[in-house]
Amino acid sequence: MKTPEISFEFFPPKSLEASFRLWDTVQSLAPLEPRFVSVTYGAGGTTRELTRDAVKTLHGATGLNVAAHLTCVDASKEETLEIADGFARSGVTQIVALRGDPPKGSDGFTPHADGFANSCELIEALADTGKFNIRVGAYPETHPEAKNRKADIDWLKRKIDSGASEAITQFFFEADTFFRFRDDCVKAGIEAPIIPGILPIEDWHGLRRFAEACGTTIPAWLHDAFDKAIRDDRHDLLATAVATELCSKLIEGGADCLHFYTLNKPDLTRDVCHALGVTPRVELRDVA
Repeated sequence: MKTPEISFEFFPPKSLEASFRLWDTVQSLAPLEPRFVSVTYGAGGTTRELTRDAVKTLHGATGLNVAAHLTCVDASKEETLEIADGFARSGVTQIVALRGDPPKGSDGFTPHADGFANSCELIEALADTGKFNIRVGAYPETHPEAKNRKADIDWLKRKIDSGASEAITQFFFEADTFFRFRDDCVKAGIEAPIIPGILPIEDWHGLRRFAEACGTTIPAWLHDAFDKAIRDDRHDLLATAVATELCSKLIEGGADCLHFYTLNKPDLTRDVCHALGVTPRVELRDVA
């Protein structure tokens, strides 16, 4: 089995304790030499400043290729592009461009009066600067706000045509879900790479709520397996096995890159990567 390239997603810390947890996670996963690591934006742009600080700190302190999430939520075009320009000035030229989730409790996404109406407008503006490599989100199961599957894929093509170089999918639990989506994207004329998003299951009950909110299907066999594993105190073993098997099938099916949603917890992600043959490179000076 071919060893995949990997990347990791982190979220910005909101407390001193969370900052230490993020740093420990980065220190644990950085030796696996990811293609890039990304830092999320909170719903409604709630972590805008925290994201900027985390991105610049990780870029300056680790040497990792850091990608900053950037959204259209609650900011004018001028403000959003100034944030992007600040990233560029600090040497961060990787952007994950998203429309963004609306603030909690709202009726849905409402564009800022002077802001970008959608992700395509944001992508076009970023691409016009010539400063960034732009990635976007993709949904192997139809986005909750999309009219249907075709509309979802058409929208992804618009994002790629607007200037994005790659797409990263929402998480899913069966390889065939990704393969069907990838095939449909090819039929729609999407030539850009589509990277599978992998979520190792740290918290089964939290995962079920998260999946329901974003429209991800949890197959019946997975419900049964985790119910039994939790009773037998084998949750982590099952989580590692499930994610490893999913990744193995994706690699066998032609996926060269995998993107892990770490939730700022390194252990399961690291264990899955090790099982796939992604291990720290040991140099002579490390063992001399």
